[in-house]
Amino acid sequence: MPVQDLQGKQVWQRNTGRESISHWIIWLIGVAIFAYCWQKISNSTTWFFVWDAPRIADDIWTRATPPRWEYIAQLGEPIWDTLNIATLGTIFSLILAVPIAFLAAHNTTPSKFFVRPIALLIIVSSRSINSLIWALLLIAIIGPGVFAGVIAIAIRSIGFCAKLLYEAIEEIDQTQVEAITATGASRWQVMAYGIVPQILPAFAGIAVFRWDINIRESTVLGLVGAGGIGLQLSSSLNVLAWPQVSLILLVILIAVIISEWVSAKVRGAII
Repeated sequence: MPVQDLQGKQVWQRNTGRESISHWIIWLIGVAIFAYCWQKISNSTTWFFVWDAPRIADDIWTRATPPRWEYIAQLGEPIWDTLNIATLGTIFSLILAVPIAFLAAHNTTPSKFFVRPIALLIIVSSRSINSLIWALLLIAIIGPGVFAGVIAIAIRSIGFCAKLLYEAIEEIDQTQVEAITATGASRWQVMAYGIVPQILPAFAGIAVFRWDINIRESTVLGLVGAGGIGLQLSSSLNVLAWPQVSLILLVILIAVIISEWVSAKVRGAII
């Protein structure tokens, strides 16, 4: 906006004086909050261990290299379990996420005041709790093992898949739906021929993307007893077998890279 300088000439400023003061006040409040948080963190931090961290890291690196290559024969089944946890968990989550997404979308829900809030609550509840926490709860209920990992991944993925899918449902072209409705089609026929074909590409992309994420998450579920290669990692860490740990981390890295490559190829083919 134009303002006058000391010589009476008009100059352009981005903000008014009041807006500039408001911005400075916001910045000062932010700096004060940061300083307070930093002080609280510093008071609860043992800085001796922080300064000593490079030496410890170098010591662990020395102990962990080279990896114990002969141990790789024992990682075949765990990495296969990890793949199964991610794949089955993704499939189960999609089976449950599809109806929840249709119930949550404002243009397909049977009730905006009762059913839709419940569906949205399920989505938020699923997304707000980490898969490790779900795994801990399920291990206490059904015991440790791969099955607990599958269910944990499935529950965690429901909210993610349903949220993206119901957003895709709400963004469909309504003219196709109106055209099919005008022919006298039933509600299910409208859904099958007017809505589903429009969201199939989004559904396929969401499924592949979530499977890629679940590969990463399933690699650590074994740390709490939910099976997979994380169980081998936890066992090796407990006995300080650093060469085994480095090999397991390398295998996990390779598995994640492969899953990322597969996911990118599939999404590229779909899009």
